[in-house]
Amino acid sequence: MPPEDASRVGAMRRLVRARLKYCGLQRMSDDVAVIVSELLTNAILHSGGEQITFVMTVRDSSLRISVHDGMPGNLKIRPVNSDAETGRGLFLVASLVDAHHGTWGVSDAGATTWCSLPC
Repeated sequence: MPPEDASRVGAMRRLVRARLKYCGLQRMSDDVAVIVSELLTNAILHSGGEQITFVMTVRDSSLRISVHDGMPGNLKIRPVNSDAETGRGLFLVASLVDAHHGTWGVSDAGATTWCSLPC
């Protein structure tokens, strides 16, 4: 990943942590920062798109995160060789979402990946 993109992902993690603290949800900040980082990194590395939209909302006791890259695709968790250095991002997202009793999925023909976590 180009350094400027890595810097942007880091900036979004910091923004997410600050926003969760502001909303009184700092207990979720570590896991949510990882989820956001993985979804954004996945969009940057695999979408081929030029614009990525990240939205995080808190509504009705639920935190919703979505990352839209504008590039439809067949996004799914795939088995990864134990020696592989990449390829575990969606598995990690699914595991963290499951640990929080949330849901995640893909919409817009694969162009948007989202998750919802109870607050």
